[in-house]
Amino acid sequence: MQERRYIAGLAIVILMVYGFSATASGQSSGRVRGMVTLASKGTPLHNASVMIMQLKRATETDDDGVYEFQQVPPGTYDIVVHMDPFSDAVQTVRIEAGATATVDFQLNISPIEEQITVTASGREQTAFSSFQAVTSLDSTQLVEQSHTSIGEVLDNQPGVAKRSFGPGSARPVIRGFDGDRVLVLQDGIRTGSLASQSGDHGEPVDVLNLDRLEVVKGPATLLYGSNAIGGVVNAITRHHEVHEHPHKGLRGYVTGLGGSANDQGGGSAGIEYGVGNWMLWGSGSGQRTGDYSTPLGKIINSKTRLGNGSGGFGRFGDKGFFSFGYGYSNGRYGVPFASRFEAEEEGPQAENGEEPEELIDLAFRRHNVRFSTGFHNTGSFINGFKLSLNFSDWQHKELEGNTVGTLFNNKQFIYRGVFDQRVTDRFSGSFGFWGMHRDYKTFGQEALTPPVDQNAFAIFTLQELSFERVRFQFGGRLEHNGYRPAGLVKRSFTGFSGAAGIHLPLWKGGAFVANYTHSYRAPALEEMYNNGPHLGNLAFEIGNTNLKRERSDGLDLSLRHLSERVRAEANFYYYNIKDFVFLAPTGEIEDGLIKAEYLQADSQFLGAELELDVGMRSNLWINLGLDTVDANLKESNTPLPRIPPLRGRVGLDARYKGLSVRPEMLLAGDQDEIFPTETRTPGYAVFNLRASYTIGQQHFAHIFSVNAFNLGNRLYRNHLSFIKDLAPEIGRGVRFAYTLRFF
Repeated sequence: MQERRYIAGLAIVILMVYGFSATASGQSSGRVRGMVTLASKGTPLHNASVMIMQLKRATETDDDGVYEFQQVPPGTYDIVVHMDPFSDAVQTVRIEAGATATVDFQLNISPIEEQITVTASGREQTAFSSFQAVTSLDSTQLVEQSHTSIGEVLDNQPGVAKRSFGPGSARPVIRGFDGDRVLVLQDGIRTGSLASQSGDHGEPVDVLNLDRLEVVKGPATLLYGSNAIGGVVNAITRHHEVHEHPHKGLRGYVTGLGGSANDQGGGSAGIEYGVGNWMLWGSGSGQRTGDYSTPLGKIINSKTRLGNGSGGFGRFGDKGFFSFGYGYSNGRYGVPFASRFEAEEEGPQAENGEEPEELIDLAFRRHNVRFSTGFHNTGSFINGFKLSLNFSDWQHKELEGNTVGTLFNNKQFIYRGVFDQRVTDRFSGSFGFWGMHRDYKTFGQEALTPPVDQNAFAIFTLQELSFERVRFQFGGRLEHNGYRPAGLVKRSFTGFSGAAGIHLPLWKGGAFVANYTHSYRAPALEEMYNNGPHLGNLAFEIGNTNLKRERSDGLDLSLRHLSERVRAEANFYYYNIKDFVFLAPTGEIEDGLIKAEYLQADSQFLGAELELDVGMRSNLWINLGLDTVDANLKESNTPLPRIPPLRGRVGLDARYKGLSVRPEMLLAGDQDEIFPTETRTPGYAVFNLRASYTIGQQHFAHIFSVNAFNLGNRLYRNHLSFIKDLAPEIGRGVRFAYTLRFF
């Protein structure tokens, strides 16, 4: 009965918006035109993507760098220009009926980048105007910070840390949330991997193959489901995965890199070719690292290897589009010290640091097929629609030498349809549906669960109401998850997530944002059905088929400022989670591991993120950052496991023409608020130096970069690592990279 009321409520919201929107029809339209040039030389840039974000309308500049939009409804819009490797440029313009607005852009490499996100609301917008806290890394930044796991790449971003069992399995932790509470997407769809289930499982994402990597911090359950109760990481492979429009001619890139301390090597290449409304694309990448070095010596079996390839084609017309794509990933990485934990009794390690037992690796492969189709620019209440169908086939093997110990198979089919409403002076929004069928099977020594079929379905809406001095956002999602394990109890969960927010300008370039979220999460299959020794989590796990759904009520507050010389953001959050699922140690030891049961108790998360970039001069900037989170079980006040310590960042950014030099110091405090099974982790200070030089031309761009890390060769440990007491973090090293982009 309660779920029916939620469905009725969502329908009423959509009908109300339709009624208000209908009153705005019949308005006269205006035009927007302008030129995009290269700031350093004044030469026009052709094939630069130009987009009116609120309308999701996109075009490209011609050979003279000129673009034009016709029949634009009156209103205030953000126009963004995108062309790698230059910084995205954004301007706000007011369109009057019957008038033409001229908006010119000059692109360069800017010390303050206007971050763009599509993940937060399902449409492209600036991070400043987003209702949620967002971090976005572009392709140039990803090459500088490249690694074979996205956890390593995103570590030390504001509010983001890494959980790991060695470098190959590093996965992002957002505001202290990990595992099934952080959702990793590729182009808006779940990757289909099993990285959320175990500390030694990784994600199949190679950042050398991405256009950008976005992190939405805090609950994102409205658009992406109950597994996004802690946040979302979205790996965007191509610019045209975001907005569907054609471009003529050839564009592409080639990247190569190499580094010390872990013998890193890698490369990637990609092309897009457009003829009329048709486009073809293809890309490939690969990276490898050896055992990494620390001040105490090499960490045996910390090697990694990752490869990706993808291709596709599509047709993008004025009113409709379709695309088809295929992707393949494979990799292999070592799991350091896994053989030590696998023994019932720990054996002594040899003096040279080698493990006496056979080394354990994890090898994976993933096939992914996606078809998307839809229509746009209809001029009616339903202005557009996009349907995505995605099938992924994931398999990984846990290898003891060359022998398969455990085999994991996860086949997943997802469909997602989103209706975009026509934008008016006051209203914009979308609504849609989502569904998933999952077939999960394991075989071998660590087959902790029987085969499980999971089915899920959801309907959702996200609406925005805008006035001259304030914007409101509200929405809801009703989601059902059902599990059918072989031989065990079937479980079914239905829950509602809702949110409401306000975005209030305070002064020129300043804004205050507040969000209330009510989120629901169904227990994960491993939390209900695991039973046996689980080395990846260093526990003998006992599942609980009586688990209830988690319910979270959260408040996010943000104060932001963006101007020519200052970028500042202060985020504060509090989440109260009822029936929080956690592994509770029983005090017993079984198979050499701590025996632990999945139980539930109320918990709370309280934290903050502060960022400040100040231009002392036009070519010299100071970069400061700080983040902290406190998370515990409320009744006992017991700290939750693997919560990041207080962290800080102090850096400089000195620029001269195409050269950028950025020294930084990363700081972390002691983490002594620990779970009963954890040990204290000392604080540290690490010095890094990054530099890049960009040569921008009309049709080419050359980017040279260097990243020198841990210059003091500091011995330090990551509190979120399962093996932190055995394996410190990487020592002194350097990474060089070169990218050629042509357009």
